[in-house]
Amino acid sequence: MGKLSTKAQIPYSLCPAQQRALDWFASALGVGSIFHFWSRAGLGRTTVLRQLHAQLGGALVTVQDFVEAARLGHPLALEDALYQVLASALQKHDRVIVDDLHIAMAVMSGCHFYPRSGLFDSHLEVLAALAAESGKKLIVGTNGQLADPLRERAFGFGIDAFAPEDYRHLCEVFLGPPAAELDFGKVHRFAPKLNAHQLKSACAWQAQAGELATDSFIDYLRSQELTSNVALGEVTQVELRELQGVDDVIRSLEANIVLPLENDEVATRLGLKPKRGVLLVGPPGTGKTTVGRALAHRLKGKFFLVDGTFISGTEQFYRMIHQVFQYAKDNAPSVIFIDDSDVIFESGQEHGLYRYLLTMLDGLESKSAGRVCVMMTAMDVGNLPPALIRSGRIELWLEMRLPDEAARAGILAQHLAVAPTPLDQADIEQLAAATGGFTGADLKRTVEDGKALYAFDLVAGSAIRPITEYFLAAAEAVQASKSRYAEAEARANANRPTRPVWFNPFSSFDLADDN
Repeated sequence: MGKLSTKAQIPYSLCPAQQRALDWFASALGVGSIFHFWSRAGLGRTTVLRQLHAQLGGALVTVQDFVEAARLGHPLALEDALYQVLASALQKHDRVIVDDLHIAMAVMSGCHFYPRSGLFDSHLEVLAALAAESGKKLIVGTNGQLADPLRERAFGFGIDAFAPEDYRHLCEVFLGPPAAELDFGKVHRFAPKLNAHQLKSACAWQAQAGELATDSFIDYLRSQELTSNVALGEVTQVELRELQGVDDVIRSLEANIVLPLENDEVATRLGLKPKRGVLLVGPPGTGKTTVGRALAHRLKGKFFLVDGTFISGTEQFYRMIHQVFQYAKDNAPSVIFIDDSDVIFESGQEHGLYRYLLTMLDGLESKSAGRVCVMMTAMDVGNLPPALIRSGRIELWLEMRLPDEAARAGILAQHLAVAPTPLDQADIEQLAAATGGFTGADLKRTVEDGKALYAFDLVAGSAIRPITEYFLAAAEAVQASKSRYAEAEARANANRPTRPVWFNPFSSFDLADDN
């Protein structure tokens, strides 16, 4: 077995949050024998413990010591190896610091194939008694997880998420005097959950780029460190202004969602936050998902998607949902976009998700949860629980409408503008007049089908008709398909089972109803 460390190297001076943790030990060590020190990765738990070890002396046990002991011992007696390391350290030293104990615990307690899983607790009982009876100090560092024999006896303290002054301190360590140029309040408001590793990477990138400014620092974080669950390369590039006939919706989205996330200076000065609950309602094809695509490109790492890939009813569903919300809270302010939410709730069985969303919208779980906007799209509001969408939880209700004739002309003009000659010469006004009741998706299909009809005649050597006629013929075919779909949907609705229990078809729908 390798020799335990008796002297630790301190990589850099402690930031304020880390110093508070070290100061806690100064007041706590005289009280008990067992101490639990926790933090998530990258906040400096190991740095603080090394500093504490440099001040107190004693033994510092690391994962490396455990690995070495396990290598020399029997592969099916890992808990014996760790027990021997810790027991030996307690016998030789008055103070023993153990870092990353959760890693060893995960190997022995979290592995279903390890035949002695759970036996480690009995070893910890003995170690805890040994420390207490001998008056020695056992200090354990973890990511927050600790086995009951130690947790029940330990005094605990953790490192909080970094504040702006912690960002400043660490960046001054990594960058030197140039770090004074950065507005760390603004950086922290944009990304309040960064750890030291992420800050170090951002500083290294800025140093090699030869440019140090707050906006470029944030741009790096947005593009590299704060990545949503959306692969933007696979999302069609679209902008909100491209949506036609819903100028009021676009204006509301820009003011209530985009501005608080993009314009930090104004949002901070006026105390603006994105709306906590937004419902985007409208028939199929009216651009609800397009709004999501546009926001994904605008907000980048602040945008998180829940869509059809989250298969409702599967055992992974709730784990995936929870992960998305956790990432969104870590990157708050941010947007969670739940596409086709009415489909998720249609069966009336997703009560777990329903209650989870209620908690999030009420902002009960954490301070950061109050800075997460949940935006849901729906075709049929009747499939949504009234308590979920009542006034107060849904702060913004936006309706995506079928485009009127002017909006249809604008949409057609967008599609035909990129069509090759002579297809771009079609009579837009005539087509707009002939496509009443069409959605944006219907209009796109009309243009694509018209191009296909023209191509068929061109390849077949048939006489080429006036260009507008190809698109009018395509519009007739799309209208026929819409009629057949409407008939099929009517038949399906007639045979559909009773609505979920929260829907009462004989009462008026009241947004204020919380029953």
